[in-house]
Amino acid sequence: MIRVDKIIPGGMGLGTDYDGRKLFFWNVLPGELVIEYEITKQKSHYSEAIATKIENPSPHRVTPHDPCFLSTSPWQIMNYEYELQQKQALVVEIFREHGIDIEIPEIFTDHQEYHYRNKMEYALYWNHTTNQIDLAFHQRGSHRKIPIKKSSIERPELFVRAQEIIADLNARGEQARKYQSLLLRCNKQGQVSGGLYENHKPHPEFKPLTDVILGHEYSYSPNGFFQINLPVYEFALQEIKKHITTKEVLDLYAGVGTIGLSVARDQHLTLVEVDKSAFKEMTENCKRINGTFSPILSKSEEVLDYINPEQTVILDPPRAGCDAKLIEKLLKTRPSKIIYLSCNPATQARDVKLLLSKYQIDTVKTFNFFPHTPHIENLVVLS
Repeated sequence: MIRVDKIIPGGMGLGTDYDGRKLFFWNVLPGELVIEYEITKQKSHYSEAIATKIENPSPHRVTPHDPCFLSTSPWQIMNYEYELQQKQALVVEIFREHGIDIEIPEIFTDHQEYHYRNKMEYALYWNHTTNQIDLAFHQRGSHRKIPIKKSSIERPELFVRAQEIIADLNARGEQARKYQSLLLRCNKQGQVSGGLYENHKPHPEFKPLTDVILGHEYSYSPNGFFQINLPVYEFALQEIKKHITTKEVLDLYAGVGTIGLSVARDQHLTLVEVDKSAFKEMTENCKRINGTFSPILSKSEEVLDYINPEQTVILDPPRAGCDAKLIEKLLKTRPSKIIYLSCNPATQARDVKLLLSKYQIDTVKTFNFFPHTPHIENLVVLS
């Protein structure tokens, strides 16, 4: 019997075995007692596992919407208000571990707990009983596929279209082993694009989609980078826009340009992106607007000469955070303001700690882009 002490960054519950060994569990909440579990990863000093039997269930535990919840959204086991509280506490804890005291009075959410994702990638499972293909997800902690009949975190249009594609494959007698996955995306209007990835073949180009963000239209590829939860993303953009006060703005890790072009289209805006496909879409989005824009195809850490003291610099890096060379240049040049949006508060806190030698924190805002998952989007504004 192992007591779960708390939820840790990353979303698992922490417990300690009788011999002092740390155990990290899915399917648990703080205060619960794990009676039985399945090990998914065994290391010398810790193990990861899925709890299969618990006692003393938390008052915050609820019945998950989906049988496949552990694959897609493992926090379906907790009520939504408790999830928001946990995410607040995790951000505060992560920053405190880096010696930074912050307050998170609330998490911004539109309270759309389910059917919020505009992009989904499904696996294909060969059902030996029916000799047909089923939609599937990969079981958490393994490569095994779990067939599904229901999924509640994506927009309904995606699941309906996925079922139609699987029905067509079965009508044609196709085999699951031919395909790597099925990727689908939809816009706010419910228009769906995407399709099948075949094994050992280049990924196809899918029909682009368009969406309106803060009143401005953007085009993007279904299999490219674009935000998953647009209504909550717009909350973040509105907050970022409040802090744009300089005539020049440098948008690093710009993707298809939705941050810079939404919040700084009236400024002299430079956008930097390394991915060629995203850069192509960004340049097309720039052409839609009458403004002073300079798109640059490059790694953000390789355009350091574009940083100057009169700018606002927008950072939206991948989960690994900012390159050390970029942080060093920011500290040396000291642009007027740094607006840092992150999908990984741990690397964000690491970078912010370095920046605090020359900057101060003006604002911290947390957004629930991904309900019923451990993922957190966090905004820090420094001056």
